[in-house]
Amino acid sequence: MKQNLTPIHSFSILDEIIAQQSINQFSLNPQKILATSFAELGSLIVEKTSDIQVITSLHNTLEQIIFAELDNFPENIFWDFDFLVSSMLNQALVADDAVEFLQCFGGKMVSLLELCGIKRKIRFRYVHDFMYGFDWARWVQKEPETRANEEPFSLKFLDYLLAKCEEILQRICLKKANYYKPCGKGYRNPYCFSREPEDECRMLRYLAANQLIPVTVWNWNTQPVWNKPFHQLREQLSLKLNIPNKN
Repeated sequence: MKQNLTPIHSFSILDEIIAQQSINQFSLNPQKILATSFAELGSLIVEKTSDIQVITSLHNTLEQIIFAELDNFPENIFWDFDFLVSSMLNQALVADDAVEFLQCFGGKMVSLLELCGIKRKIRFRYVHDFMYGFDWARWVQKEPETRANEEPFSLKFLDYLLAKCEEILQRICLKKANYYKPCGKGYRNPYCFSREPEDECRMLRYLAANQLIPVTVWNWNTQPVWNKPFHQLREQLSLKLNIPNKN
């Protein structure tokens, strides 16, 4: 029986890890305030598989990702994980070795969070652009013929982002990253508008309410959308919402 294979409460430990940092797990779901708990996601996982090794590896991988996010993005606001967990699980179940896939996935995710976060020179403030698919949609739009079927959390896309981060770091070191100049508080913001927490919340919640989020991560079975001008829409919306320019 599934309950003999893994204690569901083990996933609640992930919620406790976040709660210990006094983090509110806010959701971009217009129908909810807080994100789906990891305890609830654990229940969905064991409905999909009874393989104790896969379940344990998925739990351990999520724990690594959460610690890396808390450590490198302490000001992150929105914490939806549903589709990321669903994608991890589905990819693992079709891989030649599910546990090996999850270990590889976790390693790439942790590296990405460490490269982009506050402890390295890139210093992005949030993981929102990655988690909600804005980075993925822009990537697909460059070569839709070959990339449209790539998952937002595929290893191929993670490899692209890791290479992109290394490129950004090189440009920063060479003082060529004008597009990524740090703002007043030292965070780098590639957009022309402010991404202070109140501005970020207003922007993303408006986009979510109007179905303009590429990857609605709060949906376990979401269908990612790449073929809308999300970057331009955000810049236009900053004017509509009177969000100030970055400084």
